[in-house]
Amino acid sequence: MASEPKAPGAMAIYLYRQLDRDDIENREFHFDRIKIFSEEGRKYADIEIPFFKGAGNIKNIQARTIHPDGTIVNFDGKVYEKTVVKAKGVKFLAKTFSMADVQAGSIIEYRYTRILPIGFVYDSQWLLSEELFTKHAKFSLHPNQRYALQWSWPRGLPAGTGPPLMDHHVVRLETQDIPAFQIEDYMPPADEMKYRVDFRYTRNTEKDPDKFWKQQAQFLWQGVDFFTNRPKAMEQAVAQIVAPEDTPERKLEKIYARCQKIRNVSFERERTEQENDREKLKDIQTVEDVWKRGYGNGKEITWLFFALARAAGFEAIPVMIATRNQHFFDARLMNPDRLNTNVVLVKLAGKDIYLDPGVAFASFGFLPWDETGVAGRILDKDGGAWVEIPLPDASLSGTRRVASLHLDENGVVEGRVTITYKGISALERRIDENQEDDEARRKFLDDELKSYVPLPIEVKLTNKPDWDSSSPELVAEFHFKVDGWASTAGRRTFMPAVLFGGGEKHLFERESRVHPVDFQFSYTDEDEVTVTPSAGLQISNLPQPRNVDVKACLYSLTTEKKDESLLIKRRLMVNLHMVDAKYYVSLRNFFQAVRTGDEQQIVLSSGAQ
Repeated sequence: MASEPKAPGAMAIYLYRQLDRDDIENREFHFDRIKIFSEEGRKYADIEIPFFKGAGNIKNIQARTIHPDGTIVNFDGKVYEKTVVKAKGVKFLAKTFSMADVQAGSIIEYRYTRILPIGFVYDSQWLLSEELFTKHAKFSLHPNQRYALQWSWPRGLPAGTGPPLMDHHVVRLETQDIPAFQIEDYMPPADEMKYRVDFRYTRNTEKDPDKFWKQQAQFLWQGVDFFTNRPKAMEQAVAQIVAPEDTPERKLEKIYARCQKIRNVSFERERTEQENDREKLKDIQTVEDVWKRGYGNGKEITWLFFALARAAGFEAIPVMIATRNQHFFDARLMNPDRLNTNVVLVKLAGKDIYLDPGVAFASFGFLPWDETGVAGRILDKDGGAWVEIPLPDASLSGTRRVASLHLDENGVVEGRVTITYKGISALERRIDENQEDDEARRKFLDDELKSYVPLPIEVKLTNKPDWDSSSPELVAEFHFKVDGWASTAGRRTFMPAVLFGGGEKHLFERESRVHPVDFQFSYTDEDEVTVTPSAGLQISNLPQPRNVDVKACLYSLTTEKKDESLLIKRRLMVNLHMVDAKYYVSLRNFFQAVRTGDEQQIVLSSGAQ
């Protein structure tokens, strides 16, 4: 087999996929068989098994390569765990390994078991689509018999595929010719966009969504009230945190900061069974346990904050929300598992403030991007109500890059660069690098700075960024050198006006778009670059100021001579969250205008006559 007519030009395809899920034993068995068609297709011998922290583990990996002549090479290498980046804004954790001796024409097979945490079974799912075309696939689910089971296929099913059917207490589906799933820059969660079958377990047989969620909120409130209703202990704790003369805002900030000092086990590396046995952390039953023992998971710490704020006299309200990093919430589907984390709504000086100190490194007033712009349900004894967690303003997040550079006659620029990550931009980097060592963090920052500049550069981090705080800013300082940034023709030297435009250089180049564009959060990037030319170079021509304002997006660029130096200011503001694919052309046109502005030239001339 050298090609697949139903997937013309494919470098590889799935010949067969099988997923057998058991919601009694809390595990999934996966088997995949891939045919490699071309040399380029050999990249699929680098296997990636995606997973989410805290949502299970991958065990019993076995793999082999089958050559066209029938010889077999079994995999006996090492399995790694790392972050995989598929496109801008598309990344996930994965177990990775590389198959041995794969050639065009080879077949690779691998199988593994995904061990699921207790409780996760109540949000079962089959993902039918994958990055490659699938010729044939089988799926099964052995359901937990203690609850009523429903299933749906929000994105439809592949052509010619019938609905899942119950067969001897097992739900089964067989399908074929599933189109390859297209990965795009800044796309919504991939699993949300794929052909899939979602399963939902429930004890609640209520069919009216409004009544269902009212009952669910009442049920959740009972658990929160039991966990947090320790008024005497919380009043004593508050007295240790705040001072009588503190303003209400200062009191709330102190309580928030104190909660973030609690050991947050949700942000610690996964421990072995032996390590857990040695440490012997006791189960947490109430917020009083969290306070006295000094540890808890993220949700428990957030509920501690709720209890402390209430004890301090604030109008604090518990809210369960649906994050948007893996799924989009739809109340009509009545899936309570999608309300998967908690925040606290506090009324302060007539304003609503949503806070989540259970997220390590989150500054007061900031939530991680996946907890913004989402639905939340207030919990109370009457069933609560829906609220919408607001999106943060674009001015609060992004990067500020300040550079002081020298340009010599050979076109080399060298000097200092300071990058300040703000708001959510700082928070996400702290979370992503939380469990890395100093060297890995240094490499991460170096590589990110290199990605901003569309030429090979030399970079050296010169400070020690504050990775472990909840400051709204993360500051990194570098020594920086770029060879060949400017080019010379005769007595004239040409230098691009923008140094840090690499991130937008190839963004949204495709003429069409399949999926919506998901920016995750709004941001503003600002650059202030001072370039001092060598004495033999004189500034002779500056580009005209550039300003592109399309309301939701703004780009500006100015260059000016200041004494014997150049001062270049660039600003890019994207005040967007989700953009439907039908508006993609307008978005693409804006970023083409950004690239056009970035490519303008500054002309310098030799001082020799």
